[in-house]
Amino acid sequence: MPYALKIALRYLTASKAQTALLVSGVAVGVFIFIFMSALIGGLAEFILSRTVGDISHVTIEAETPDPAILIRADGHVLAAVEPGGLRTATLRDAATWTPLIEAVPGVRAVSPQITGAGFVARGTQVAQVSVTGLEPGRESAILDLEGYIVAGSGRLGAGVVVLGRRLAEDLDLSVGQVLRLQSSNGVSAVLTLGGIFQTGTGVLDRASAFVSLPTARTLFALPQGITRIEIKLDDLNAADATAVRIRALTGLDAVPWTDGAEQLMEALNAQAQTGYFLKSFALITIVIGVASALLLSTYRRRPEIGIMRAMGAGRGFVVVVFVTQGALVGL
Repeated sequence: MPYALKIALRYLTASKAQTALLVSGVAVGVFIFIFMSALIGGLAEFILSRTVGDISHVTIEAETPDPAILIRADGHVLAAVEPGGLRTATLRDAATWTPLIEAVPGVRAVSPQITGAGFVARGTQVAQVSVTGLEPGRESAILDLEGYIVAGSGRLGAGVVVLGRRLAEDLDLSVGQVLRLQSSNGVSAVLTLGGIFQTGTGVLDRASAFVSLPTARTLFALPQGITRIEIKLDDLNAADATAVRIRALTGLDAVPWTDGAEQLMEALNAQAQTGYFLKSFALITIVIGVASALLLSTYRRRPEIGIMRAMGAGRGFVVVVFVTQGALVGL
């Protein structure tokens, strides 16, 4: 055993109360630092999971065609097709794209959808809703529909609709009752309420209706194709890179969730910077506290230092002794 290590151990065992106090101080400091790091990191993860966990990380939507315009040779417009008169934009090769997207590394789930506006009617009560047609078996691919069900089932089949809890309460509906769902195209269908969900998000719980993909095709008069593809990733922080990869693979316009979420990203970055400063100050405080205690211990051992110096020990040896003592306390 090196002689400096032997002397450092003897100093530590000679004053057990002081050593115990030093070790306790270091342990408490390390615990506080780890606790703060976990708290700040966990808060960021919680915010992301609550805001992004139930939405698509990458979305592919069909491009809306430009209105057709008939122009005379002199530049005057003779006729134009109003946007409301255009057919719903669709992705016609969804069956081809879905397997390709699922094979992209990092992709957890893919959900082909048909979306649009509509109205839910129950007697004289009418409510405007956002209608989403999901593929049976993929109901919980993006939004954990099954996990949020509070009554009935989240399974979507022929003639079945799932509504949010607030919407069901507003229309005085319960599972098993019949309602009429009409799309913005004017097509309506009589459906049975198969389930009621509650996410805690007011917009979803009050204005969302989920039906099966075949039912949505009937409502929106889309015998083929879909309106969008939603993609969920294993790592939501990889959304930008994955969107670029999907664009290169399919040629479709893949949009990551970070587009349009600048305020959320700024808030998360500000929180990360604040957490960094807090952890830095905590670490500095811990280091100063431990260094002060070791400095006091060194000051109290001035007679021993004088004896070692008188016996021929150099300054380097004395420094090694007390640095070793501090390292042992830290370990």
